[in-house]
Amino acid sequence: MTVLRTERLVLRPARWSDLEPLHQIFTDPQVMRFWSRPPHTELEQTREWLGSMIESPAETSADFIIELEGETIGKAGFYRFPEVGFILAREHWRKGYAHEALSAVLDHVFETRRVDAAVADVDPRNDASLGLLKKLGFVETGRAEKTWEIGGVWADSVYLRLERR
Repeated sequence: MTVLRTERLVLRPARWSDLEPLHQIFTDPQVMRFWSRPPHTELEQTREWLGSMIESPAETSADFIIELEGETIGKAGFYRFPEVGFILAREHWRKGYAHEALSAVLDHVFETRRVDAAVADVDPRNDASLGLLKKLGFVETGRAEKTWEIGGVWADSVYLRLERR
């Protein structure tokens, strides 16, 4: 099991003990505002999501729990190659943790996997995520309208790509 360490964070495989902290993240409407699904209303939704993360095969994914001082604060990585995604508890926004975590994950994947590029699909209203990805070197490759229906509301997409470093 791969564990990555940065200056402030530990990035590690998911485990069932992450259920409660992840559920707190996934029930926060602010955090979930631009996610691909509405906020979770039942613990079972988070359990299913976490189970899929735990069971993801290493050949097709590299997804990590973000841990700060022993506390689960989010996730960053590739649910399936080459798509990168991340989510962070609101109280940890704007502290550089997402940048730190994604930098480590991208370096790890580009060094150890046959992935030519990372791609992301971001809601164009999500300025923070777009800024973070561009700071990491992602470039916009296109846009599309009405790509996601989330809770009965259509959302658009900005597509970004980062070539292997």
